[in-house]
Amino acid sequence: MLNELKPNQSSLKSRTRVGRGPGSGLGKTSGRGQKGQGSRSGGGPRPGFEGGQLPLFQRLPKRGFKNVNHIEYANINVKDLNVFENGDVVTPEVLLERRIIRKLNDGVKVLANGTLEKSLTVKAHAFSKQALKAINEAGGTAEVI
Repeated sequence: MLNELKPNQSSLKSRTRVGRGPGSGLGKTSGRGQKGQGSRSGGGPRPGFEGGQLPLFQRLPKRGFKNVNHIEYANINVKDLNVFENGDVVTPEVLLERRIIRKLNDGVKVLANGTLEKSLTVKAHAFSKQALKAINEAGGTAEVI
């Protein structure tokens, strides 16, 4: 019966209650020994401390850097724009609304993968040269925001 289900006897382990008198075997200093770093509250070395030996994270070489001027575009292809009707104005907000892109990041960049069969006004932050060519050939216009 479901109401009689219990975990295995050996799988449950109760936590150790320290500082409950000499009879428990964990009274007085509560298993922390006498004096020193480990006996103090908040005591013990920081994570990664190796007893004074040069820690691993300091022995490993540093690699790379983070470019603070990097721009992360949300990329879309011209073939993804075929879901719109002729003459529509395509903006980043419309693309988000239609779930063509999931996140705006620093802007939208249109790439030239596929073919465009509709004439649209596309407003985006960046275009590849081939994407500009594809939009103009389809009779649309591309505007950089």
